[in-house]
Amino acid sequence: MRDGPSDRPAAATLPESVPDDEIPESIPAESRAVETNGVTLHVVEAGPEDGKLLVLLHGFPEFWYGWNDAIVPLANAGYRVVVPDQRGYNCSEKPPAVRDYRIGELARDVVGLIDAYDRETAAVAGHDWGAAVAWWLALHHGERVSELVAVNVPHPTVFERALRTSWDQRLKSWYVLAFQFPKLPEAVASAGNWRLATNALRDTSAPGTFTDEDLRRYRRAWDRDGAFKAMVNWYRAIVRDRPEPERTEVTVPTLVIWGAQDRFLARRLAHESVEHCADGRLLTIDEATHWVVHEHPHRVAEAIADHADPLPPGARE
Repeated sequence: MRDGPSDRPAAATLPESVPDDEIPESIPAESRAVETNGVTLHVVEAGPEDGKLLVLLHGFPEFWYGWNDAIVPLANAGYRVVVPDQRGYNCSEKPPAVRDYRIGELARDVVGLIDAYDRETAAVAGHDWGAAVAWWLALHHGERVSELVAVNVPHPTVFERALRTSWDQRLKSWYVLAFQFPKLPEAVASAGNWRLATNALRDTSAPGTFTDEDLRRYRRAWDRDGAFKAMVNWYRAIVRDRPEPERTEVTVPTLVIWGAQDRFLARRLAHESVEHCADGRLLTIDEATHWVVHEHPHRVAEAIADHADPLPPGARE
């Protein structure tokens, strides 16, 4: 066992400057640079230092801010909430090669984060690509994950089978192939002050989900040197590598949260994912879209706290 959870990660220097207003005043959190798995990640941390470690993983095309409305309720529940900009995003380091974004490397980044906070395990919740990393982490490093929450991305075996057998899902995932072209996705997305990217967020979410202030923050993150290329490299790496998990059954206690109006992923994939979990359950939010973490942040936070006991070992009576 490690000595205890009170020590902070060792000091590191971020490759990108962090704006003074990076964290909204409404969120009592701090920015930190953390060395993990050979890269330096920008991390936002909140909640009691001796609380149970909860790692929140964002998806594409977001950054740590994708979880912003859930951080305060989870910190208030007693978690030590750690929300990284995953590699390639926003203020975190942006390795240059496509191979640097293989799913195994992304999962090892999270293992290194858990190590950096001097813990044996952490509860891990991920949305979109963050859920893909969380699934891989639970399948390959399950001893480091106390509980898993996957939001609107299915188990990798389920997703691979759907892409292989379902034309409906292939059509929903058309953009994955479009992202394989060199340079073109970055040029198209950034045109007109990121008009296509911001419109995509608004068009696929409930009205009013993404505010002008939200989109200002996203544009700033996408504008960082090399950021959008690195973000798209996640898609390039998964297609080139075509990884298969070492096992299919997830033994970590798992909660799948699913916004039923997701335009990118078929609803049945959520049910099939739970079938691959030894201890799994499903929460479907019928009125939500793929962006359920934004649309229902308090409901998502409550479900996470329900699933993963926020009290660290030794704090219970």
